[in-house]
Amino acid sequence: MLKWFAIIGAALYLLALAALAIGQRHFLYFPSGGAKTPADVGLAQGRDITIATEDGERLHAWYVAPRNGRPLLLYFHGNGGSLAGRAERFGILTSTGDGLLAVEYRGYPGSTGVASEAGLHRDAEATYRYARTLDLPTSKLVFVGESLGTGVAVALAVAHPPAALVLDSPYSSIADVAAAQFWMFPVRLVLWDQFRSDLLIAKVQAPVLMVHGSVDRIISLPFAEKLYGLAREPKQFVRVEGAGHLAMGFVLPQVLDWIDRTVG
Repeated sequence: MLKWFAIIGAALYLLALAALAIGQRHFLYFPSGGAKTPADVGLAQGRDITIATEDGERLHAWYVAPRNGRPLLLYFHGNGGSLAGRAERFGILTSTGDGLLAVEYRGYPGSTGVASEAGLHRDAEATYRYARTLDLPTSKLVFVGESLGTGVAVALAVAHPPAALVLDSPYSSIADVAAAQFWMFPVRLVLWDQFRSDLLIAKVQAPVLMVHGSVDRIISLPFAEKLYGLAREPKQFVRVEGAGHLAMGFVLPQVLDWIDRTVG
């Protein structure tokens, strides 16, 4: 009898592991909502644009032009929702005249394609290429990554050094985060999209600002601290006490001040 229980238990475990492996991208990418324009959500100075990728996808994006020589923020959002859900944040980030170029990843509202790590990196490359057509010096380009998007921003910063890199709720790797959440499975062996920022961050030559909540239950603080420890100087870590995920929302004025002092 015990033998049969063991066999049934092993079979159920393997089935659960197979389901996790097959459906892993549904656990990682959560697009939701419809495609909206900046005007739809009160970002009156913004406009809708379309960015073409080298592999043929068309990405929905928002653009707010910088004023009076201010920097342009290339913004890579997290794994959930859409650009419209960040409208309040975008309004604050652009309130002092900074520009914004925020892209909707492939598979997200208004964009074609299916999300994957390789695809998101292609989307970031396409966004950077578009930014370079705006006749702005690279000394005015700031990459901003949010949650999942921190891995996108870090990789782009290695390929194309920006003036500064800002990371909200970053992680050492998605492999680390997933292994902690699904500790009962050999996640690292089956994970397709690992976003290994821990292997890249030391190659980033730009000044780095990381912001993380002390009680983040989605990406635990130690994963951000690990990444910070691997980053080169100059760097700064802002720990927001009592805050959960996406803690940068509580310290946006401080972030804008850091960008002003860093980029000039």
